Amino acid sequence: MSSRVVISGPVSWNRIVEVDHLPEPVPHMQFALGDHETVGGTSAGKALGLAALGRPVSLFTLLGGDADGAHLRDVLASASGLDLDVVDGVRTERHLNLMTPAGERVSIYLSTPDDRPSPQDGRLTAAMADASVIVLDLSERSRRLLPAACATGRPIWTDLHDYDGASEFHRPFLEAADVVFLNADRIGEPMPFLRRVVADGARLAVCTLGAEGAIAISSDGSVLREHRVDAVPVDVVDANGAGDAFMSGVLHAVLDGAGVDAALETGARHAASVIVTRHLHPTLDAVLGGDRRADGT
Repeated sequence: MSSRVVISGPVSWNRIVEVDHLPEPVPHMQFALGDHETVGGTSAGKALGLAALGRPVSLFTLLGGDADGAHLRDVLASASGLDLDVVDGVRTERHLNLMTPAGERVSIYLSTPDDRPSPQDGRLTAAMADASVIVLDLSERSRRLLPAACATGRPIWTDLHDYDGASEFHRPFLEAADVVFLNADRIGEPMPFLRRVVADGARLAVCTLGAEGAIAISSDGSVLREHRVDAVPVDVVDANGAGDAFMSGVLHAVLDGAGVDAALETGARHAASVIVTRHLHPTLDAVLGGDRRADGT
């Protein structure tokens, strides 16, 4: 088995608009604090993070033949150690994200790719068979290929993001995964949920808590163990991608043989290194440059 991580999931081209507060649902005018364009998508964040940590990674995604798709291909191809496999999705996924300094976000999907079964899915199935870990991010393609991923016997990691504990779309990912990540936005009190996930068969369940760090439950035979890690204090520039960086740091450390507590600490440090940039990872600063402020600076 190789040390390569195989990731299936979304990549997008995003316009980030910074606002001092999220808009109320009434007609009004609001001035932006600044705006910039950048790479988005949870799978892009994880792949860039793992590649920067020196972990070989293959990213399987859908892009259109449009200008944004070409730009994403060029940017991601510049990441050392990242192998990009693209299926034509007709359209490239694009978002307009309203972000506050506190990290609150509203994402408006401007376009989504055509994610229908493709003969090219066979490339992903073949790659999963030789992966050290398979990361299946939320997407139709990942959901469609869950049975193939399970059949490989390789560890499956998934990120449920703001799962509410009931969504039917998320459930197959939850049931298939050996390691589950999510944030605390909609799950309520996370610890009972994490305990249920591990009791049901996962070996590790992690919930990120933003500035409060993260909590986790792991399985040690018949014993469930609780873990906590503090966030690393830094001056936050943009919280986009922090959760993806955290997961990629944990995954990299686990593959290097670290225990859960040490892996969570690695994840926290890696997340801290990402939120000091306006892009998904600092390696993109040299490729994409800085942002454009509302005052033109």
